[in-house]
Amino acid sequence: MTRGRLSSFFAAALLCAAYLPRALAGPYLPGSDGAILAEVPAGTRHADVSARRLARDRLDVAIPLAQFYIQQSRLRGDLRYLGYADAVLTPWAKQSPPVPDVLVLQATLQQSRHEFSASLATLDRVLTARPHDPQALLIRATVLRVLGRYAEAGAACDQFAALVEPRLGALCVQSLRGLNGHLESAYASLMQVSSQGWLNSEKSWLYSELGEMAVRLGLDADAQRWYQRDLDLVPTDFYVRAAYADLLLRQRRPGEALSLLQGHESFEPLLLRIAIAQRQLLDPRLAESSSRLRDAFAAETQRGEAVHRREQARFLLEVENQPKLSLAAAIENWAVQREPDDVLVLVNAAKAAGNPAAAEPALDFVRTQGLRDVRLNAAATASMAAR
Repeated sequence: MTRGRLSSFFAAALLCAAYLPRALAGPYLPGSDGAILAEVPAGTRHADVSARRLARDRLDVAIPLAQFYIQQSRLRGDLRYLGYADAVLTPWAKQSPPVPDVLVLQATLQQSRHEFSASLATLDRVLTARPHDPQALLIRATVLRVLGRYAEAGAACDQFAALVEPRLGALCVQSLRGLNGHLESAYASLMQVSSQGWLNSEKSWLYSELGEMAVRLGLDADAQRWYQRDLDLVPTDFYVRAAYADLLLRQRRPGEALSLLQGHESFEPLLLRIAIAQRQLLDPRLAESSSRLRDAFAAETQRGEAVHRREQARFLLEVENQPKLSLAAAIENWAVQREPDDVLVLVNAAKAAGNPAAAEPALDFVRTQGLRDVRLNAAATASMAAR
């Protein structure tokens, strides 16, 4: 799902308050409708000024408000909130000299929109002004990881590790090692980490990484345990909920997948898994889910966005049974991001479309990086047999 990759790895850049400045420690979520965002001049009435208008002149309003909008986009699966955040940040981002805290949030926003080159350029501006910014380094590592640029991501992780507590540095470093030929040792290393005394956000990052590694190792029972532990801590971790649902769907457990996803129909990546489960169950509600997904993908296309291209490729293949269209979407997706799931989607679409050679660039990437994933091995073997 990525909204790039809305994993705990990326969320940790906003949520690990243990080592970040307070202004950047995490998306600001008011405790109640009466919570105060900022003090306003005496005599000001709500009818006179909105929070967004205040944010034009008050940095102490702009930063938490933008964080709030970004978090709302993730929680609701509504990309319009990213537009609201952009409107808040843009005037501040244009200032000279730049405000690093604003640029970090702008890079976060750009990553969420899959504007990866722009995000990296913005992070360069941050690191020029503030070379030892741990949050900027972690976001940089995350973006480079999504792009499959593991050596550069590893370098960013090394820099990050030098600035933060050892356990957090190890998480960043080992998560990258697990993608470039060292999966077993990276998994074993993180298994030995004690999470006692960690923040829930830090535990969530650890459990999600362990779950992903277990999946790639073929340890499905372990993966299920890690995913469940994560969701017990952070029920709103939709990336992990989607990954958990994928595990259940691969095991032909669609009923359990539907139970896991119940109440999350408004979030497109989770609605996709609901539709796949409904198709496996011959559930009559599939027609409604499919219609909603078609409308959502059409709206993204109309807006010129490609945030859910991977999900669209899966929808076309696993729900609509249109392998050629699925392959086209998977190829477009591969041009933007290169995570293990992106390889898997492309290989499956190419095989179903009768054009397994179309996945060869992705398989070359797997071989070059030393990426190990039992799902990819099975899919690639099936693809070769189809030639």
